Amino acid sequence: MSKGAKFAYRPIGLIGGILAGTLSGIVFKQIWKHVADEEDAPTALQSEYSMREVVLAAAIQGAIFAATKAAIDRAGARGFKQLTGSWPGD
Repeated sequence: MSKGAKFAYRPIGLIGGILAGTLSGIVFKQIWKHVADEEDAPTALQSEYSMREVVLAAAIQGAIFAATKAAIDRAGARGFKQLTGSWPGD
């Protein structure tokens, strides 16, 4: 792929990352409410939660973000290929 095409894909990737962060935050909050019966997940600096609870919450949040980002990146790459004929990762 040409440098121009890679440059043209960059804004799509940036928007995708922002969208993934927003969506994964919403999804994680809903899952955490269901799993833990609490509004907010524990953070590393809250002493009332155990290490297990904090690490579990972080792992779930990270997995949701990674899956959401991969799905959005893949959809963006497919759309880019349809528009330009070039796959952005090649």
